Amino acid sequence: MAGRSPARFLAPLALVAFALALFVVVSSTARDDAATPGAQDSGEPAQATATPAAGNGERERNGDGRRRKPRRTYTIESGDTPSGIAERVGVPLEQILELNPDLDPQTLTPGTRIKLR
Repeated sequence: MAGRSPARFLAPLALVAFALALFVVVSSTARDDAATPGAQDSGEPAQATATPAAGNGERERNGDGRRRKPRRTYTIESGDTPSGIAERVGVPLEQILELNPDLDPQTLTPGTRIKLR
């Protein structure tokens, strides 16, 4: 017993500290989820609210009721996909692919501008 190092107690203490930290993180996350509105099931089905996209030549309206021109270009952001862009801007995917024949869905580069109309 004389040749043993006191460091042999560190591994079990580190394990207990890790377990305690994990418990604190998990319990605080569960508490935050319960406090979030809409996180609990109220028993009623959720209703989706659809906002009409300004596709098919329709024009969007500004906040003051005036019409504004539809977007002609889109700047690609990180994580974008062609179908996601089409859904976001309200332009059919086929139209985006026709207007941008060199667009490769596998190599979309953030910052690249593509044509929409």
